[in-house]
Amino acid sequence: MLRSALPLLLASLATTAMAAPLDLPALIECRQGVADHAALAPLLADPLKAVAQGLQPLPQGNQFMTEFRLANPVTVFGQQTERVALAGASIMAILDQADPHPLAKRLQLETGYDQDGKFMAGREVVSRDVTDPVTGEAQIESIILSVSTVTSHPGKTLAGCTYSLDLPAEDEVPGGTDGGH
Repeated sequence: MLRSALPLLLASLATTAMAAPLDLPALIECRQGVADHAALAPLLADPLKAVAQGLQPLPQGNQFMTEFRLANPVTVFGQQTERVALAGASIMAILDQADPHPLAKRLQLETGYDQDGKFMAGREVVSRDVTDPVTGEAQIESIILSVSTVTSHPGKTLAGCTYSLDLPAEDEVPGGTDGGH
């Protein structure tokens, strides 16, 4: 659902965001915003920049994710990890936890799918009206916390956050910039 304007906005925000140190735990736990997430774009494009930020690119075991080993392990959701994955607008910790259910329950996530060994649960933690600083266009910033499993990583749980900017539905009239949940 990301619109064509998102890459341009993310590119402009990435330059600003790269000036601050990358706070992976805050990104993974949905404690930052789209502008902070935009700092990841240059890392995906340049492995040397990734390494400079403590992210060692790993061989791609899943065609939909880019995986990194961390130079320094981080603690997220009360667990330590040294691996993270990026997939589209999502950043996830790869946790050594075979059963995702306890973490999803603790984070109060709604189960979206749970069968055939595949699990997905999530919850929107932020939904707010924003204005594109370049175009002045109204947008909705959405941040979704999720926990899932993936067949390429047996015995692991992926937990993290998806950051997106969407255009409001045509029948919606955006309110102020403080419309968070």
